[in-house]
Amino acid sequence: MNIVILDYKTLGDDLDLSGAEKFGTVIKYPSSTQDEAKERVRDADIIIVNKVKMTEDVVKNAPNLKLICETATGYDNIDIAYCTSRGIKVANTPAYSTSCVAQVTVSMACSLITHLNEYRQFVHNGQYQKSISANRLEPIYHELEGMTWGIIGFGNIGRKVATVAEALGCNILVNKRTPVSDFKCVDLETILKNSDIISIHCPLSNETRGMIGKKELDMMKGNAVIINVARGAIWDEGAVADAILDGTIGGMACDVFSQEPLPSEHPFNKILDKENVILTPHMAWGSFESRTRCFNTVLSNIEAYLNGREQNLVR
Repeated sequence: MNIVILDYKTLGDDLDLSGAEKFGTVIKYPSSTQDEAKERVRDADIIIVNKVKMTEDVVKNAPNLKLICETATGYDNIDIAYCTSRGIKVANTPAYSTSCVAQVTVSMACSLITHLNEYRQFVHNGQYQKSISANRLEPIYHELEGMTWGIIGFGNIGRKVATVAEALGCNILVNKRTPVSDFKCVDLETILKNSDIISIHCPLSNETRGMIGKKELDMMKGNAVIINVARGAIWDEGAVADAILDGTIGGMACDVFSQEPLPSEHPFNKILDKENVILTPHMAWGSFESRTRCFNTVLSNIEAYLNGREQNLVR
């Protein structure tokens, strides 16, 4: 059994990948371009991948391919229709990053609401040391208790965020295709108009692509903050940047982008100096514990497949 790992650096250099060797010969690459991937998959029976696009152009060069293991929950980088036509199984890794992404989401919200970066800078740039006052209380900040937190997408991560936010005293609004009984479910417009904090946790699909644009941002409260830890293409990045520059919204945080890493012409480069902006390099999923769970799930998916069992198959 030939196993090819196309972009192991997306899992971190510190992760032990030797567990895959019990299933066969493992060839691993730190990263792969599309052209490199086409050559590297030629003898693969199993491919382990995170970001490399598994298009028909790549997959057709792997005549022996039986299984693609996605080291993520989302699998929009894989041409599912073509894999289905070839009888190639595709397995993802659900739920491994729930606690980690929720932790980062709440951290972003707390930092934005508390203006933590501004207060930190006041000390770190030496202004506090020159101040005649023992404390500084500007910019004004407010408690999360009593605020309304709107959650768009209510899978494992959205539910975890709701649980933590509720414990902090927030009122929770949920936008979900299939309503739940334990949280108040409303339409998107209601969330946009009534929330002090909005966090996005839905997968990227034809229905969610570009779902937050100028029209939706204009509905938000002027002091509300919005957080995207889902997929960059779920919102109009140019419209979000403009909303920050125009003061339409109170702040934003984002860990995901339509192009990664950010190209020089990306609209978010215009707001890098804004105190009410937090941009992180797609790290919210990646605690050591989360990455370990992820790869262990991949190994379990392979073992299940080889033993004739269906596990985490997305088709």
